[in-house]
Amino acid sequence: MKIIGLAGWSGAGKTTLLAKLIPVLNARGLSVSTIKHAHHAFDVDVPGKDSWVHREAGAQEVLVASANRFALMHELRGAAEWTLPQLLAKLTVVDLVLVEGFKRSAHPKIEVHRTANGKPFLWPDDPDIAGVASDVAPADGAPPHVGLDDIESIVDMMLGAALSIEAVQALLSARGE
Repeated sequence: MKIIGLAGWSGAGKTTLLAKLIPVLNARGLSVSTIKHAHHAFDVDVPGKDSWVHREAGAQEVLVASANRFALMHELRGAAEWTLPQLLAKLTVVDLVLVEGFKRSAHPKIEVHRTANGKPFLWPDDPDIAGVASDVAPADGAPPHVGLDDIESIVDMMLGAALSIEAVQALLSARGE
């Protein structure tokens, strides 16, 4: 299993880009999973539903299952936020895991940058940025760059920069994450 992240400021288009990349990766015969870091309080459950009642009653985990899918909700209840390796361990093995967010974590990333955002590039301060997908060419010394609309080239860049889960775990461990 290999891992590559998309990092960038809010509004840069990470989710939109992921939605374009996944079908191309699938068409190339790769199985893909994603991990999305949520910066805000979020909930996938609906107040009043049975699963919500179970969680509110104090269940640590609630698994909702149907013939089409299942979802596991795990309540941290004050415990520390799970790390990327802990989350990766929860996934079924696939060819490639795309990580959206976790921009401060040590794993290979493609920076998604949009000029209209008015934010600076991340790559000068993040040694794990392996490439940049942007609507403008970054300054000299930047990692390889491709245009935001060049989906095939972004896929190639991602596949070239992806690391195995073992390599990412070693990198995270070496940096104390």
